[in-house]
Amino acid sequence: MLKRGIKDGIPIGLGYFSVSFSFGILAVTNGFSILQTLLISMTNLTSAGQFAGITVIASMGTMVEMAITQFVINLRYSLMAISLSQKVNRKFSGISRAILGFSITDEIFAVAVSRKEVSRKYFLGLAILPYIGWSLGTLFGAVCGNVLPQIISEALGIALYGMFIAIVVPDMKKNSRVSIVVAIAIVVSCVLYYVPALSFISSGFSVIISAVIAAAVGAVLSVKYEDRRKTSGRD
Repeated sequence: MLKRGIKDGIPIGLGYFSVSFSFGILAVTNGFSILQTLLISMTNLTSAGQFAGITVIASMGTMVEMAITQFVINLRYSLMAISLSQKVNRKFSGISRAILGFSITDEIFAVAVSRKEVSRKYFLGLAILPYIGWSLGTLFGAVCGNVLPQIISEALGIALYGMFIAIVVPDMKKNSRVSIVVAIAIVVSCVLYYVPALSFISSGFSVIISAVIAAAVGAVLSVKYEDRRKTSGRD
């Protein structure tokens, strides 16, 4: 089972290496040392949370902003952990569950939840390469961020936006509700940024407000969609 988990984790680890490389560059260009950048990735495993955290710190945000931002962005992992805990076997207890909670990401969850039962050895194998890939990618990115010319480092930092676009666009094509949610988040973010009367709102809270409003609208749309589908099914 350990070997099967490692095999399933190879593509995730390779993907994480490239994404965390961009994180390493972004962190050092915002004043973090190589060691600080590496420790952030070794003690966290949340791409969106880490990028948002760097943004809050770079903009001199408050601890309250940081706490709320991380809570909103990473809340989904709690739901994933609860869902996955229903699929683990009886031996998956104690420290193993703590490791599961720490190691859950969108991709690791998607692979693990597709199995009928998740053992400790399988999940360990599944999580180890993504963790190594995320940490090594961060280290390489941080080192390159200090070595490469500034213009190249800034250009590579654009990969972050490419990553988010690559994640969102496919879902937007499949589901019109996702397109609406994304559009709302963009509009709210632009309003908070460009309207002079709202200039007192920091970038950290702007992210929080945009995410919460867009997520709330998405939840309402999903409920209405499910109600319509059930109604049409009864008809």
